[in-house]
Amino acid sequence: MAEIELSVPAAKPERAKPAELVQLIVFRLGDEDYGIRIEQVKEVTVTPDVARMPKTPPFIKGIANLRGDIIAILDLEERFRLRPAGRPVPERSYTVAVEAADYTLGLMVREVPRPFTLPQSQIEPPPDFVQDSSTRDKYLEGIAKLPDGSIIIVLDMRKLLTPSEVMRLPGKSASS
Repeated sequence: MAEIELSVPAAKPERAKPAELVQLIVFRLGDEDYGIRIEQVKEVTVTPDVARMPKTPPFIKGIANLRGDIIAILDLEERFRLRPAGRPVPERSYTVAVEAADYTLGLMVREVPRPFTLPQSQIEPPPDFVQDSSTRDKYLEGIAKLPDGSIIIVLDMRKLLTPSEVMRLPGKSASS
């Protein structure tokens, strides 16, 4: 009987898995950097003319026509109470149009937002004490720690507004 030799393929050296990268659009609110995952951002533009709407919370600045879509414009500095005392809203601002589940919002920011890429491993869950415990949904995705010691607060746009706030958005019909 002939002896059968079984050949086992040599084990391939394991390659280090590439770090999963996260792309953010980063902007300043108050004196801190905030970021939104790029896949939630529809576009960035100079803030269009905003029409005030009655009976909306103060942080909703009104509505604007953005390339044929009527969207609500939010001032997150006001929403999060981050505007330093005495600092006026700038004459020229930028709007980050973000897409949530079934609506688009415009986030008004002071400076031109910038893209930023970092490994997912640099984003840590936010500590529980950081978010308002009365808010059912947590709108912070995490805190990105950068090698230079700075941080970026990463927002989850799908959870930024409560369901009742979403229903009260200007231009949002009861059927949407």
